[in-house]
Amino acid sequence: MTEPAPRKTRVKRAPGTTTAAAAEAPRAGYARAVADIVPAIGDAAFRRFGFVQSAVVSRWGEIVGERYAGVSTPESIRFPAGKRQDGVLSLVVESAHAPMMQHVAPVIVERVNRFFGYAAVGRVAIRQGAAAKRPARRPARQPDGPVPAELGESLKAIADPELKAVLESLARGLVEAPPVVPLKLGKIG
Repeated sequence: MTEPAPRKTRVKRAPGTTTAAAAEAPRAGYARAVADIVPAIGDAAFRRFGFVQSAVVSRWGEIVGERYAGVSTPESIRFPAGKRQDGVLSLVVESAHAPMMQHVAPVIVERVNRFFGYAAVGRVAIRQGAAAKRPARRPARQPDGPVPAELGESLKAIADPELKAVLESLARGLVEAPPVVPLKLGKIG
């Protein structure tokens, strides 16, 4: 008499993966910062409306300056078929400022191309409308405390005044920050 063959148990795995791949795959359920996820989500939406980089919209004030960013909003960049240069940047501009923006269009093209690093934009198309209002930026709070003596001595050797100011601000912030209390975790089990 022959014995029946042992039954195989099924292992649940992700669709489209093999047993070896399912056993060796790294865990995907780890915690990620929202800042890491949001740009990827926004990039797809921005590409749909003609933006190669979402940074053009988010950094518009840095690219063209606060004066022009306050009255204009980039709408899209349209490129000729099969190319990524000499595109048309479409702007929504408040109606009273449209003539001024026409006069500074070459400057805007230059600044956007400098941002991209190549001649991405060849001309600007202006549409009159209500430009999106940007929230006013709050200036960064400057720490008031003195620089610690042990850190102040090491900062004297730095020649670049901007770098020195940033490092002094960081040192003041570290002194003013509340102490970090390490967590004590008990044993599980």
